Amino acid sequence: MTAGDAPLPEVSLEVLGADGALAARILGFQPREAQQGMAAAVAAALADSATLVVEAGTGTGKTFAYLVPALLSGRRVVISTGTRTLQDQLFHRDLPLVRDALGVPLRAALLKGRGNYLCLQRLGAAREGTPGLSTAQQDALEQVAGWAATTDSGDLAEAPPAARRPDVRPRITATAENCLGGQCPRFSECHFYEARRRAQEADLVVINHHLLLADWVLRESGWGEVVPEAEAWILDEAHQLPETAARFFGLGLSARQLRDLARDCLEDYGREAGDQPGFPERVAAVTAAADSLRDALGEGDQRAAWPQPPAAELRRAVTALKGALHDLALALAPLSERGLGLARCQQRAEALHQALCRFDEPGSGDGVPWFETQGSGFWLRLTPLDVSGPFRNRRAAAPGAWVFTSATLAMKGDFSHFADRLGLEAPRTLCLDSPFDYARRALLYLPDNLPDPDASDYAERLVAMARPVIAAAPGGAFLLFTSYRVLRRAAEALAGTLDRPLLIQGAAAQHELLARFRRAGDAVLLGTASFWEGVDVRGAALSTLIIDRLPFASPADPVLQARIQAAEAEGISAFRHLQLPHAVITLKQGVGRLIRDADDRGVLVIADPRLTRRGYGKVFLRSLPPMRRTGSLEEVQAFWQEGRDEVSG
Repeated sequence: MTAGDAPLPEVSLEVLGADGALAARILGFQPREAQQGMAAAVAAALADSATLVVEAGTGTGKTFAYLVPALLSGRRVVISTGTRTLQDQLFHRDLPLVRDALGVPLRAALLKGRGNYLCLQRLGAAREGTPGLSTAQQDALEQVAGWAATTDSGDLAEAPPAARRPDVRPRITATAENCLGGQCPRFSECHFYEARRRAQEADLVVINHHLLLADWVLRESGWGEVVPEAEAWILDEAHQLPETAARFFGLGLSARQLRDLARDCLEDYGREAGDQPGFPERVAAVTAAADSLRDALGEGDQRAAWPQPPAAELRRAVTALKGALHDLALALAPLSERGLGLARCQQRAEALHQALCRFDEPGSGDGVPWFETQGSGFWLRLTPLDVSGPFRNRRAAAPGAWVFTSATLAMKGDFSHFADRLGLEAPRTLCLDSPFDYARRALLYLPDNLPDPDASDYAERLVAMARPVIAAAPGGAFLLFTSYRVLRRAAEALAGTLDRPLLIQGAAAQHELLARFRRAGDAVLLGTASFWEGVDVRGAALSTLIIDRLPFASPADPVLQARIQAAEAEGISAFRHLQLPHAVITLKQGVGRLIRDADDRGVLVIADPRLTRRGYGKVFLRSLPPMRRTGSLEEVQAFWQEGRDEVSG
C-alpha cells in the first residue's frame, strides 16, 4: 500500500482507522483518536519538511503513529531511539508488524555504535597472542569464537553471555580510537562496516541517540560519518536529547580509556615489536599516573566541580599524567611503522594527551570542568552550558523533516523549555493526553503526616507510611527514590519485615530485577534514577508506585550550578526556567511507570509534602494525568475494594 495521489495525512488516518490496514492484519489492534491525530501531524511534517514536537501520553501508540507515515512517505527516514533496547524492539518487533500490514517493499536497516559489534580482528588477536589470560577468559573467548562462526550480524545483543564479561568485551570489540578501518586485514568481513553499508542502502534506518550525537561529532572533526543522510528524522524518547547532546558536544576523558590504551599498547607491542628497551615502563607510567589521579580525587563516589585552583596533590597528579601520555606518544612514534595496532595506539595517546591539556586549561567557550568518581574509575569532563547552537547547526546541515516525540516534553502543555534547549525555532507542537482512564483507574495519595524530605527521620517515616499502602494493594509496589542514600535507609527499614520479596537496585542487573518483579507479582522493588523511565510492567505486578520526593536535580551538581549562575547573570529565574521544568518532566517520567495498559489499576503516592505546601506544587499537579486525589489511607483501601467489586461484579 502506498500513499498514491492522496495526501499523506489522509492516508495515514485511514491506515490507523477501524477498517484500516493495521486493524486487518494485527490481532487486537484498536484505533485510537490520539494515535490518529499524531500520525496526521507527523505525516504533515514529513510532507512539508517541517519541525514537529509531539508529547504523546502513555498508551497513545506513538510508535505506530510515526511508523505509518514514515513508511508511506516515500522518503528516506532515520529513526533514533533513546536506548539500544528500544532500538532492538522497534526494529525487530514494531517495524516488521507495520511494514507487513502496509505491504510496503521497504529496505530497513539497524545500525548501532561500533562497540556493539564483534570485531573479528580483535577476537583473533586475543585468542592467538594475549599472554596472561585466565582460564575463564580463554573459555569465554572460545564461546564467542563459536558464536562468531554462526552469526550473520555480529550484533553482541545476540551473543552468548560470555561476550558481556567486562574483562572480555573490550578484547572482542573495537572503538573509534582503536579500529583499524580500511587497513584492517579482516575489513571485508567486518560486521560494523557491513551494518553501515546496509544502512547506506536502506530506505529506513533505526539508530539510537548516542550514535546520532557521536556521528555529529565525528563529522565536525573531519573523521567522516556513520549515519547516512536522510530526508526525514524522527527522534523518539526525545526528552533525553539535551543531556545526551551536552555529553557529546563536550569533552570527556576516563580512567577506562587510559587503562584500555595501556592494555592495547602492551598487547600490540608484544605482537608487533617487543624489542624496544623501556617501552613497557612508559606504559606502566601511564597506568600509575592514572591511579595516582584517582587517589588525588578523593575517596568514595562523587560528582563535583573541578577545583579552581586544584590542590597541590591533584595538580601534581594531572601534571604527571600529562607527562606520562606525552612520553608514551613519543615512544610509540618509531614503533608505529611496525604495525597498525601500535600506530593506532600512538594516535590515541596523542589524543588523550591533548584532551587532558584542554581540560586542564579550558578556553572560555569550552564549558564547565567537573569530575566524577565511581569505584576505581574516574571521568574528567568539560560540559557546555548550552547545546542549542551546536544542535541547531547540525540540524541545518541535515535539512528535511524533524520530528521529536516523547511521553514527557511539555510543562502544562508548554514546550518552550524543551525547544529552547535544542534551539528549535517556532516548531509545530502537539500535546496528546494518555487515552487511559486515570480518573477511574488511578488514585493519587498525598499523605499529610510526613516531614520535609530533608528531615533526619524522613526515610523511616516514609517506610512507616508505605507499609499499609503496600499491604492494601493486590499486587506489587515500586518505590522510586531520588537518592541512593534514602533508598539504602529505606531498604534497611524494610529488610526482614515483609511477607513478600524485597528487590533492591544494585543486588542484580536491572533487567533481572524487573524479571523477578514481574514473576513474583507482589514484590516490592526499590530503585533510583535508571528506573524512572523505560520500565514497562503491566498488570497487578505493579499496583502501587511510591515516589519519595519531587525530583529536583541536586543543586550541588556542577553543571547545574554553572547553568544557574549563567541564568541569574542574565536576570533569568533559574528556578522557574531551569530547575522547575526539569523536575516536572522527570516526575512525569516516573509517574508514567504506573498505568501501562487500559486494564491497569494503580495507586500513586508522592511522599513529598511540598507538593501541597509550596506554591510550585500546583505546577506539578497540573502536569499529572487527571486522577482522583486523597490524603486518606482509608480511601486507598476503598479504591482497591472498588477494584475487587468490579471483578466480582
